[in-house]
Amino acid sequence: MANISSQNINNIFTTWQNLNPHPQTELNFSNNYTLLVAVVLSAQSTDIGVNKATKNLFKVVDTPQKMLALGEEKLKKYISTIGLYNNKAKNIIILSEQLIKLHNSQVPSDFESLKNLAGVGQKTANVVLNCAFGKPTIAVDTHVFRVANRLGIVDETNPEKTELALLKKIPKKFLFHAHHWMILHGRYICQARKPNCKNCQIEKFCKFDKKVF
Repeated sequence: MANISSQNINNIFTTWQNLNPHPQTELNFSNNYTLLVAVVLSAQSTDIGVNKATKNLFKVVDTPQKMLALGEEKLKKYISTIGLYNNKAKNIIILSEQLIKLHNSQVPSDFESLKNLAGVGQKTANVVLNCAFGKPTIAVDTHVFRVANRLGIVDETNPEKTELALLKKIPKKFLFHAHHWMILHGRYICQARKPNCKNCQIEKFCKFDKKVF
C-alpha cells in the first residue's frame, strides 16, 4: 500500500526541485506541431529513438500542411526505425488533416480536442498540455507509473488511476514539473530491472522493498 507520509512526498519533490529546477522533455521539437508529432511517435518507443528519426524529418516538416505534402509513404521512410511506425504514420497524416480542418492548423490547447486527434491518448494529450501550454498535468508513462508506485506515493494498478492519485497527492507547487522529475528518475535511477538505489538522492524516503545496493 501507499504509505509514504505527506511530509516525505514534499521532501522527495523538494529534492528533485533542488537538483533540477527546470526539467525539460528529452524529445526534440521546434514548435507545438512537431512536439505533438514527436510525442505520438514516442508511444512504446524511446525518446532517443524518436529523436534520431525526427532529426531529418523535422528539417522538411514543421506544419500539418508540409506533413500532408510529404505523404504517408515518405513519412514511413523517415520513421521506419520506430516501433509501430506504419500505424503511427497513418495517425500522423490523419491528425494533420484534422488540425487543418478543425483547428486552423494549430494544436489545440484543451484536453478533449487533443484526445479527439488520431493517435493521441491521455498521456500524449497531457504531455502536450504541459510542454506546449504550461498546464500542470501528470502524464503517466511506464517510468512515472513505476516510480510513483515504488516510492509509495500511490498504490494503483493502471496509469489512469495513478494519474488521478498523483494529482491528489502531489503538492500543487510541484505539479508543473512533477511528471518530468518522475520520468527522469525512472529513466536514469529507478530503472525497471535494476534500480540504482546506491546513487538515489531520495532513497531514504522510498518505500520500495526490493532495493538494490
